[in-house]
Amino acid sequence: MKKQIVFLVLLLVFFSTNAQQKKVSGLVPGTVSVLKKTTLPDSLFSTYYHQRVSHFRSLPLTKNDIVFLGNSITDGAEWSELFADNRIKNRGISGDISTGVLNRIDEISIRKPAKVFLLIGTNDLSRNTSTDSVFKNITKIASYLKQESPSTKLYVQSILPVNDVYKKFGGHTSKGEQIKQLNAKLKQNAAAFPYTYMDLHTPFCDQNGKLIKEFTNDGLHLKGEGYLMWKHLVYPYVFDLESKPSLLPKPQQLKWNNGFFPLTGVTTIVTDNPALAKEALVLKKAMEQKGLNVKLANEVSEATNYIQLRLGKVASLQNQSEAYHLETTANKIVLTANTPQGIYSGIQTLLQLMRDNVFVDAVEITDWPAFAWRGFMVDVGRNFQSVKLLKQQIDAMVAYKLNIFHFHPTEDIAWRLQSKLYPQLTNPEFMLRDKGEYYTERDLKELINYCKERYITLVPEIDMPGHSAAFKRAMGVDMQSDEGLEIVKNIIKEFCATYDVPYLHLGADEVKITNQKFLPEVIALTESLGKKVIGWEPGGNFSDGVIRQLWMEGATKVSKNKSIKYLDSRHLYLNHMDPLESVVTIFNRQICNLSEGNENALGAIVCVWNDRAVANEEDVMTMNPVYPGMLAFAERSWLGGGHAGWTATIGEPNSERAIAFAEFENRLLDQKKQYFKDLAFTYVKQADLVWDIYGPFDNKGDLTKIFAPEKPKFNPSKEKPLYKESGGTLVMRHWWAPLISGVIEQPKENTTWYAQTQIWSDEDKEQEFWIGFNNLSRSMNTDSPVAGTWNNLNSLIWVNNELVEPPLWERPNQKGNSEIPLIDEGYEFREPTKITLKKGWNEVRVKLPVGSFKGTNWQNPVKWMFTFVEVTE
Repeated sequence: MKKQIVFLVLLLVFFSTNAQQKKVSGLVPGTVSVLKKTTLPDSLFSTYYHQRVSHFRSLPLTKNDIVFLGNSITDGAEWSELFADNRIKNRGISGDISTGVLNRIDEISIRKPAKVFLLIGTNDLSRNTSTDSVFKNITKIASYLKQESPSTKLYVQSILPVNDVYKKFGGHTSKGEQIKQLNAKLKQNAAAFPYTYMDLHTPFCDQNGKLIKEFTNDGLHLKGEGYLMWKHLVYPYVFDLESKPSLLPKPQQLKWNNGFFPLTGVTTIVTDNPALAKEALVLKKAMEQKGLNVKLANEVSEATNYIQLRLGKVASLQNQSEAYHLETTANKIVLTANTPQGIYSGIQTLLQLMRDNVFVDAVEITDWPAFAWRGFMVDVGRNFQSVKLLKQQIDAMVAYKLNIFHFHPTEDIAWRLQSKLYPQLTNPEFMLRDKGEYYTERDLKELINYCKERYITLVPEIDMPGHSAAFKRAMGVDMQSDEGLEIVKNIIKEFCATYDVPYLHLGADEVKITNQKFLPEVIALTESLGKKVIGWEPGGNFSDGVIRQLWMEGATKVSKNKSIKYLDSRHLYLNHMDPLESVVTIFNRQICNLSEGNENALGAIVCVWNDRAVANEEDVMTMNPVYPGMLAFAERSWLGGGHAGWTATIGEPNSERAIAFAEFENRLLDQKKQYFKDLAFTYVKQADLVWDIYGPFDNKGDLTKIFAPEKPKFNPSKEKPLYKESGGTLVMRHWWAPLISGVIEQPKENTTWYAQTQIWSDEDKEQEFWIGFNNLSRSMNTDSPVAGTWNNLNSLIWVNNELVEPPLWERPNQKGNSEIPLIDEGYEFREPTKITLKKGWNEVRVKLPVGSFKGTNWQNPVKWMFTFVEVTE
C-alpha cells in the first residue's frame, strides 16, 4: 500500500514538472508545445522493465527502423519475422504503462526511426488511471518524438478490446468501456497532434464488442491468430501502401466487401475439372513461394477454407477468353472463367490480393481486357540480353496480364538467331557488338515454351529487307538480290519448320524497296507455311492479310481500311522517354485512338529500342523505364479508356485527369515497393509536386538574360502564374510537337520561362533529388552536356536562392556516338543530386530559356524540359 502511495505521489510530481512546457517551431498545426524530458526513479519500474530498457540502449543505432512500442501485447510478437523485415524492431515491455514509455522514449527518438507504432494504455486503465491522464501521456510521447525526431511518422494504435470469458486479468477485462472512451479521445484528437490514429479495436471485436475469443487464451493477450490479424491491419502502414491491395491493372468492375479470407493454416485449392489442373498447380506453387501451406482437392466437401477454380459463364463486353469473376468471402474464394486462360488471368489478381500472406480482403471482381493484344517488345539484335534477363521481363508481363512478347533478334548490328543452314550468320566476325552472343535453337524453343506455359504468345521478328546489314556481311549478298531472296526463303522455311509459333514478324520498315517481288514472295511463302505475317507500318508493299504494327502517326490511314488488322506502337518507344514522362504519357493515351479494341484494332505493343551500345545488359533496364512503362501500358491496354491526343503532362492540379493519374500512381508505387525491390524501377512519386509557371519573357536569343523571377524583389505569392502544372518532369514543349502536347499551349522560340515550387522538410537535412534538363534518348547519337552546364540551353536551378551546381560530367562535350555507352548523362542512372534542405518550406526556382526549336541535327533535338523530384525510396 505504501509503495502505491509513493508511486502516485511521484506520478503527480512528474505530471506537474512536465506541465512546464516550451514552444517549438515547425510542429504540425495544432501542436504548440512539447515535453521536457524527465526521468523517473528506477524504483518505480519492474526488474523486467530495467532489463529490457538496458538491452535496448545497448543495441546498435540503425537507420530507417520501424519500431513497435508498447506493453506485453507488443512484447509478445516476433515482429521482424512476422513481417519478414529486419528493419522492424520490438520495443515492447510486459507490464509497461504510458509513463514508462515516456521514461524511455529518448531511447527511441535518438535512433531517428522511420516509423513508430505505439500501443499503450491498457495497464494504465487496470490501475485506475483516468483516461484523461493516459491520453495526456500519449500526446506527450507524440510531442517529444516530434521534437527530437521530426521526420519519424508516429502511428497511435487504439487499445485492443478485452474479454472476460476466461475469468483472468479481471482488472483489465473489466475496463471495456474505459478502453472505448480512451480510443475515442485518441481518434478525435489525432489531427491536433502529430500522429496517425489506427483503429485496431473494431476489427478485433466480436459481435458483443469484446476481444474475439479465438485470438486470445486469457482475454487480454494475443495468440498467433491475433498477431496475424494485427499484421494484416497495419501492413499497409508499415510499408506505405494503400489501405486496400493496389490491383494493377485495375479491374473493370471492383467492389470491396466486409470480412477476410484467412490464408493461415492449410488452404485447399479445389477444382473438379481436369482442364484446370495446370492452373491449380500454378496457384499452389505461387502460394507455397509465399510460405503458405496449400493442398489440392477435387471436391469442396474436403475443404474448410478453400479456393475454388471453375469454368463457367462470365459475361464480358469483349475478349471473353480472358474474362474472369473472382469473389472472396470469409471461408471461400471462388474464381470462375470461361477458359483456363481466364482462370490464369484471375490468379494474377488473386496473388496481388494476397499481399500480406495473411488474409485476403473480401471482394467481388468481374474483369476482362479492353484489347486482345497487349505486348512488350525487346530489341536483342542491337544489344544482347541473356535468357535469364528475358525471363525476368516475361515474369513481369505475366503478373500484369500482358500476353504478347515481341522478340527482335536480327539487326544491322548483329544477327542473333541460330540457323543450321547458314551458321555463318551468327559468326562473331559479322557482329559489331556483343560478338558471338546469339540465341541457339534450344534457347528460342525454351523462350517460346516459357511464354506458352504462361499464356503469352512469342512473336519473333526477322527483319527484312531492311535492318539487314549483318545478313549482308555474313552472306556476301544483299537481301533484295535474287540470291539474297532465295537465302531468305530458305531461312523462313527452316524457321517455320523448327519453331511452333503462330506469327512471324517480317519487319520491312525503314528501307527502300528495290525488288518489288521480295515482300510479296516472302509473305506468300510464310503464309503457306501456316504462319500469320506482321509488318511495320509505314513499311513495304504488304498485302491486306498482313497485320500492321503502326510506328508513326501518319500510319493511321491503315485504321480506315476495314480489311486490315493493326497494332499500335506509335509513341510507345520507351527508349525515347524520360522515366517520369513515360508513365504520364502512356497512362493518358488511347490505344489505337480508341477506348477499346475491335476486330481490326487488336491492341498495342510497347517497345524498348536501345539503339545505343550499353556497357552491360542491365543498363538497358536502368537507362530505359522498362518496368514503370510496362506497368503503365498494362493498365491502359487492359482497362482501355484514356484521353484523345498525346500529352506529356499530368494536368492542372485537382483536374479530373490529374486526380485519375494520382490514383494510378499510388497503385504503381505500391507495385514497385512490393514486387520490384531488387529490380531497376526508375520511377518515384511526382503527382503531388505542383509548379507555378511564369512567362513568357522575350530573351531575343540571349539565353543568359535575367528576368523578374530571379530578382530579389520578385514575390511569387503576389504574382499570378500563367500555368499550374503537376509533376516531377515538366516538358515545356515536346520535341515532337505538335503531335505531343507539353505544358505551354503555344510555345514560342527565344523565350524564357520560370517554374517555382515549395518542398517541405520536417527537419534540417540533406536530401537526394533527381535533377535533369535533357533526357538523352537511347536511340540517338546525342552530344553529352558541356562541362559546367546542365544542358545547352543555359537552364538553371536554385533551392532557397542557392544555385544548384550541375554534375561533374564524366565525359563532358562528348560528341554523340552510338558505340559509346551512356554513363551519367541521365538523372535516372547517375547518383542523385544531394541538396541541403532547411526545416519548413524550401523554395525551388527553375530557369528555362530556349532559342530556336530546331536542333543542330535530328540526333540532337531541342528538349525543352526539366526534372526535379525527391528520391525518397
